[in-house]
Amino acid sequence: MPVKVVKKSKLVILPSDPLARLPWLIHGFSTRLGGFSRKYGGNSLNLGFTQHDSRAIVERNRAAFLKTLGAMYGKHPWPLATLRQVHSDLIHQISELPPDQLVGDGLITQTPGILLGIQTADCLPVILVDTKRRAVGIFHAGWRGTIKRIVEKGVGEMRRWFGTLPHDLKAAIGPGIHNCCYQVGPEVRDQFESQFEYASSLFHEMEEHDEVREKYPMLFLTARAPGHSVLPRKIFLDLSEANRRQLLAVGVPAKDISVSPLCTACRSDLLFSHRAEKGTTGRMLAIAGIRKLL
Repeated sequence: MPVKVVKKSKLVILPSDPLARLPWLIHGFSTRLGGFSRKYGGNSLNLGFTQHDSRAIVERNRAAFLKTLGAMYGKHPWPLATLRQVHSDLIHQISELPPDQLVGDGLITQTPGILLGIQTADCLPVILVDTKRRAVGIFHAGWRGTIKRIVEKGVGEMRRWFGTLPHDLKAAIGPGIHNCCYQVGPEVRDQFESQFEYASSLFHEMEEHDEVREKYPMLFLTARAPGHSVLPRKIFLDLSEANRRQLLAVGVPAKDISVSPLCTACRSDLLFSHRAEKGTTGRMLAIAGIRKLL
């Protein structure tokens, strides 16, 4: 997904170019820029009801975001469906705004006039669009949801409810933490290797570096061969590629899968990152909805 912004009054929204070509679709990935929150540095666009921010400010941010996105009926924003996200593979099909917030990590609909929203701050937001049947899905894919194959199951749920065929889908994997920054433990790699035959290609390792050790190697000599202790190796996961591979596995054409080049941890100036900001951060929203026919 090329880096392109829609910018109005300093509020920045990142679109997916392939999805932007569909006139009946409204979509976008928010950033941290152009809001009213003061808890996360400057005037930030926190769109999640976090413990640090006030509900009134978040609602004001959401209203500004939806207005900039163009999701308005006159002076009123479209109804927005979100989830209490739990890193699961639970996916809900909705045809109207639920009376209570649902629990899960995926939403699908074929009903015009409803916005589906997923909150992220390192995990991946994934939008699926059926270009023939005018259906949409949106999913929250962290490493736990990815192991549970949430986007793969999302394609299956869209087929079950709407008759979606994989070759009619366009997918946009939004900004998230990339393999340059996403360090994980060996237990995560073990879980991926138990589920995916291509798991080894999703990880790379790097040696730890210790400046004191490199400057004064004699201080770290031991009686064991090779004469000094070995530093542990860092393991990094490519979460975007893991989800792209799942989409390919179920038949979504490679040419119809776009992946954002933006890493949330590298670009904490533009995006919220739970890891880079040590847990004190806001939330972004990925949005998808179907326009009502006039």
